[in-house]
Amino acid sequence: MYLPNPTRYEGVDYRRCGHSGLKLPPISLGLWQNFGGADVFETGRAVIRRAFDRGVTHFDLANNYGPPYGSAEENFGQILAKDFKPLRDELIISSKAGWDMWPGPYGIGGSRKHLIASLDQSLKRMGLEYVDIFYSHRPTPDVPLEETMAALVQMVRQGKALYVGISSYGPERTRAAEKMLRAEGVPLLIHQPSYSMLNRWIEDGLLETLTDLGTGCIAFSPLAQGLLTSKYLNGVPEDARAGKGGSFKAQHLSAENLARVRALDGIAQQRGQSLAQMAIAWTLRDPRVTSALIGARTVAQLDDSLDAVKNTHFSTEELAAIDTHALDGGIDLWRSQSLHT
Repeated sequence: MYLPNPTRYEGVDYRRCGHSGLKLPPISLGLWQNFGGADVFETGRAVIRRAFDRGVTHFDLANNYGPPYGSAEENFGQILAKDFKPLRDELIISSKAGWDMWPGPYGIGGSRKHLIASLDQSLKRMGLEYVDIFYSHRPTPDVPLEETMAALVQMVRQGKALYVGISSYGPERTRAAEKMLRAEGVPLLIHQPSYSMLNRWIEDGLLETLTDLGTGCIAFSPLAQGLLTSKYLNGVPEDARAGKGGSFKAQHLSAENLARVRALDGIAQQRGQSLAQMAIAWTLRDPRVTSALIGARTVAQLDDSLDAVKNTHFSTEELAAIDTHALDGGIDLWRSQSLHT
């Protein structure tokens, strides 16, 4: 029987999400990779247990996380049943829909049909009555924004989602979405954008927008899918995602990006941190970022990332040095989404 660490909440600086009453841990665990049917179940289970033992209360999923699609939610549901059933009220569980999930015209997009069906499927896979947060996973310009937001409102009113959020929306569309939700008495709790030292697009208007709206921000891919770790400092390892034809592209390992990564690693060493720790701490330097959303393949990787909170202070000189190398690396796979208006 799993017995969680009794001191798990001590020393964790939970951050208020926008103007809401909800607090999130500074680092949340995402199940985008490493928790699907193609992965070792007990490894994922150990990572989730360890995360909770260290005060991570927020676990982020989506309907199509795997592979195969849906399997991350299925596995997470098994872990909830085995280990966390009496602890449900200590957890923040989120899911999303909007990217491709099942065949046919209703298996993708921002329609009411797709979103409502997706949430119902996700709840069944995880064995839950509700999720704490449900996101529109991406803007879909072929669907009226009013329809997508109305679906989110319906989820809240049905009690199937406590809060709602959006992901990868640009500033203008974010403001429009928030206005529609507010008119129905449903706050826009949170925005989930990609953000890292090599992908700083949210600094160009989105963070200011979220501040104006009182909406929280949880930054995904703060490690640039592993690029901002020690993994690629000495070549491409055989088990790297860059060679598997997925979301991490070989062109991300350009000579320019690798030079930036090595320079940033030097700054991290001077700070007494791993590159991954500095990259996560850097995203959290801005109080407008509520939480950094990380993945982890092993317990050791998780522990290294969670230790980032031990040093989140940056001197003016350190930030200036980082800015020299923290330039756009052409790694934002979601840029075309955020440009939709």
